[in-house]
Amino acid sequence: MKSTAHLFRAMLALSLLTGCSSYRPAPAAFHEVLDQPYRLGAGDRIRVTVFEQDGLTNTYSVDQSGYISFPLVGAVPARGHTAQQLEKEIADKLRQGYLRDPDVSVEIDRYRPIFVMGEVGAAGQYSYVPGLTVQKAIAIAGGFTPRANQESVDITRDING
Repeated sequence: MKSTAHLFRAMLALSLLTGCSSYRPAPAAFHEVLDQPYRLGAGDRIRVTVFEQDGLTNTYSVDQSGYISFPLVGAVPARGHTAQQLEKEIADKLRQGYLRDPDVSVEIDRYRPIFVMGEVGAAGQYSYVPGLTVQKAIAIAGGFTPRANQESVDITRDING
């Protein structure tokens, strides 16, 4: 009886150790993508504040071509830029004969939408929020339907267009 209990404990410990060893962390490339800052694209709405320049402080939408139309300087490329890069771009353009030392800040007012399609409860357009994962997007869309192949998910990402 004593040897059976000892054998049972050994098998239990072995099975627990085996379960722990099967864990594999996500690849390094996955973590690099998570650490990337948000890049602006068509459909984003940003809030630009120019210190002590109320006429320039406003919300601007990134158009389908990837530009914002900014007073005094005209079209400013935004697609693919981070908010900090766009701050610098606008400040540089304002320095070219308009303002001596502009203090510009850019924040995202509304993110462009995402689209969830396929065998989910309610396919369609949804608002993006920082930290949104594929799993969360599927949950927002009502989860998988019974017919869904949960082993295969396709992700399409527009880059520069």
